[in-house]
Amino acid sequence: MVYLCAICNIRSGACREDCKFCTQSVKWGADINRYKEKSIEMIVNEAKLAKKNKAVGFCLVTSGKGLDDKTLEYVCKSAKAVLKEVDINIIACNGTASKDQLKELKKAGVSIYNHNLETSKEYYPKICSTHKWEERFETCENIKSVGLRLCSGGIFGMGESEEDRISLLNSLKKLNPDGIPINFFIGNERLPLKATHNKEMAIGIIKMFRENFPNSIIMIAGGREVVFGDKWIEGIKAGANSIVIGDYLTTKGERPDKDILILQKEGLELANEC
Repeated sequence: MVYLCAICNIRSGACREDCKFCTQSVKWGADINRYKEKSIEMIVNEAKLAKKNKAVGFCLVTSGKGLDDKTLEYVCKSAKAVLKEVDINIIACNGTASKDQLKELKKAGVSIYNHNLETSKEYYPKICSTHKWEERFETCENIKSVGLRLCSGGIFGMGESEEDRISLLNSLKKLNPDGIPINFFIGNERLPLKATHNKEMAIGIIKMFRENFPNSIIMIAGGREVVFGDKWIEGIKAGANSIVIGDYLTTKGERPDKDILILQKEGLELANEC
């Protein structure tokens, strides 16, 4: 059973943080499409397309450190508009959030909140100086405490060590996420990091997470095409059971029909709910 999810970047490239892995940070000046808000109509249309492409999750993403009142209102409005017309699980990914903010999202119909720890507590200061790893962990605790499902994982191939990967895994064990996105760093000429991943490393990471999280959805997310090329089905065979279809936040993805055909050729069933 494979779960398909789609990402909708509803506010792009407006982040003031200095995360070295992120093209949405204004600090690095990456050449990406930047905008404050997508129209509600466009968001709903993207949700309809995601549903048509067999996605069971639709993720509303905003750039920036975390939720403020205006962003919260916008995400809630977007979630309600989508659910009025599309039967799909709404995932919110809006950075750090308080319990009260998360409760409002839940009232609006959000069922899952995605907030990645990104890397180990020890390595995080080397890739971000404008906020602390502990804030990310606290948000993940808040998510679970209000009854939302937690989706939390990390980015690999940013120069972290094997010890860092194990440390991240152990931190996630304390949270026991429902879903774990495994992202592979996508390099950009304006970012100060260089990718340090390869296919063998990626397969080892997926196997390690599946062994330690037998009941979680393990998603191969950003960087799937960069690491695996057209051989990404090897990641599914290694233990992942979810992929992102379509485009990512600031980079192009594969055509959903092509991905679905590969899964069907392997005899894999697509989930119709999550």
